[in-house]
Amino acid sequence: MDGAELELERRSKFLSSLIQKKKAIEQQEQTECLNVKVRASDMPLALQNKAFKCARDLLDYMPGKLDSKRLALALKKEFDSTYGPAWHCIVGTSFGSYVTHSLGGFLYFSIDKVYILLFKTAVEPLDH
Repeated sequence: MDGAELELERRSKFLSSLIQKKKAIEQQEQTECLNVKVRASDMPLALQNKAFKCARDLLDYMPGKLDSKRLALALKKEFDSTYGPAWHCIVGTSFGSYVTHSLGGFLYFSIDKVYILLFKTAVEPLDH
């Protein structure tokens, strides 16, 4: 590589790092605004943000006491319809789990004192 190509590559890497830092700051601001804490994730930021917003909206419109089953069903249906089957969702204030998930399809987070585990599994057709 000559000097100009090296300089172009250096600038490109610098700009990419700035963009990544800006996205990370925006993500942190959004999670703080929604009172979200990511516990573990193997999911793209866009899907995480969708899950956070959907969960926050559902919790805000829930009258009184937490309805874990209703929240889990709504998140599952939203992700099934938007991103295809087979999404699974566990919601509660205390639970244990150990799951196998598809690559890029795992998110464990909390909002307020509610913990949410959202994950996707592969769906394979049955051979008859």
